This record gives sequence, C-alpha cells and structure tokens, in this order.
Amino acid sequence: MITFSRAILFFFFSASFAQRCAANDEQVILVHGLCRSSQSMQVMERYLKASGYQVLNLNYPSRSASIKQLSDNFIGKAVQQCLVEGAGKIHFVTHSMGGILVRSYLKRHRVPQLGKVVMLAPPNQGSEVVTRLGSWKLFQWINGPAGGELGITEHSTPRSLGRADFPLGVIAGSRSINWINSLIISGADDGKVSIEHTKVAGMNDHLVIKTAHPFIMNHHDACEQTVHFLRHSHFFHRS
Repeated sequence: MITFSRAILFFFFSASFAQRCAANDEQVILVHGLCRSSQSMQVMERYLKASGYQVLNLNYPSRSASIKQLSDNFIGKAVQQCLVEGAGKIHFVTHSMGGILVRSYLKRHRVPQLGKVVMLAPPNQGSEVVTRLGSWKLFQWINGPAGGELGITEHSTPRSLGRADFPLGVIAGSRSINWINSLIISGADDGKVSIEHTKVAGMNDHLVIKTAHPFIMNHHDACEQTVHFLRHSHFFHRS
C-alpha cells in the first residue's frame, strides 16, 4: 500500500522527471559579453544542464568585429550547429553585449525553432559609459568595434534594433563595483548599464537582482530565474 507521503514524493519526482525529459530536445545557446569568454558562462551552463537542457556555450572574439558581423558569423553558426544536432527548440541566454548580438541576428534572420530568450544585464538602450568614453583611443583599443556601437545615441546599434518580437525575459543588476562608471550613469545601475536601459519594448518580463554586471551570470537567483523563464515565459516575482 502506498502511503500519502510516498505518493507526494512520487508526484514531485515524476513532475521533475517529466520536466527534464521535455527539455531533452531543447538546446540553449549561451552568449557571453564584451571582453569575456565562454568560461564566464560556465556556472550558468552547469545549472542549465542540471535542469535537463542541452547547452552550447558559445565562444567568440567579441573585440574583433562589428555587432552585425559577430552575430552573423557566430550566432548563425551556433544556430546551425543546434539544428544539425536535432534541436526541437532553440533558446538563448545572454550576458551584456551578447543580448545585442542575438537581437541583431533575430532582426535579420528567422529561426523557426526559436524558443525563449533570457538576457542578463543587456544594454538594450545602450550605455552612457560608451557615449561618454567611446571616442577615447584607449576605450576603442580595449573594446573593439562592437563595443563602440553600444552608446545611447539615437543611431546606436541597440536603439536601432526596435522592439523584441520574441519571448524575452530581462534580468538587471542593482549593485556596482565601479563607482567611476556609476557617476556617469543616470539612475540605479550595475556599474556598466542603468536598470532602465536594460529594458526594451516587447519584452515579456523584467527582474532586478542584487548583483553587479560582471557577476550576474554566476548569481544563483539569475540561474534559477533563467530556468523558470525558459519553462514558464515569466520570472518568479517574490513579494
């Protein structure tokens, strides 16, 4: 005879197993930010794999070309790789400029298997830091062509991409470890981009967590909320 407690345990085990099986043909492409590498997304990669997703942790030379060139050359190849591997659904999880690469690619290319997109600390309306410092030779040398496109002017790349026409969740950080940058940025920020500038028209949900820009992709809440959005198309908002 099955006791009530065993029945409850079996129910939760079955639900968890079903979720993992459902995600087996779902591929998540991780896209790191400017001046970073795929190593910066390894914590998120492990969390997603433990949640039952197939993961492609993309590594690309973020300082080497324009946003359009990077998105076509590397996002496009990652999508094709997922299709070759038989992905039934393709999600994206991005950090910082990685989100702009995905927006650029999806604006110009159709992905029939597209699932959901989660962006961590994306400069969706640009960054005031780039507008203020982008003309400096040192800034250009460090950040490359793509980094110089991330300003807040009307013609900057993020502001020219329009609204998001795909399921999108955005997670912003509210702590800064770079007080010099924060003096340049208006409003609450994560040391690189203001919370307000992470938002974009058409997004499904927006969430703020207490962490800084360089660390947001390793934060437990970011990992947990990312999986929640991939499964439910919204974040879990604690009261």
